[in-house]
Amino acid sequence: MFSLTVCDHMMIAHSFRGEEFGPAQRLHGATFAVEAEFRAPKLDHIQLVVDIVLARTELRKVLEPLDYTNLDDNPAFADVNTTTEYMAFHIHGQLAAACRNGRLGAGGRGVTELKILVREAPTAWAAYEGPVG
Repeated sequence: MFSLTVCDHMMIAHSFRGEEFGPAQRLHGATFAVEAEFRAPKLDHIQLVVDIVLARTELRKVLEPLDYTNLDDNPAFADVNTTTEYMAFHIHGQLAAACRNGRLGAGGRGVTELKILVREAPTAWAAYEGPVG
């Protein structure tokens, strides 16, 4: 399996529901470093997994509407705790759709798996990985 990883970050505000979150129930900020690993069983006709510029561009397009916003105000996250794990899942869905819809070029259609890793601190991160299809 071949892979290509691109990264970016977003700064958000959010709060959590549930007493198990303790003080994180209050509004707080986070900077999420996001890594998107595109995986394919073979390289395309010019020996790429996917065009790195297109991969970086699509990751930014996914993060841009969330960057510098309060996720609590976003209807897409109503009734959802926007944990690091959940955000990895959300970003995976958006980038998988970009692969399927051709927004990552011909190489993107060859991507079969995608792993999204979201770092909330140098000592803690979460990931979601799964098929693109």
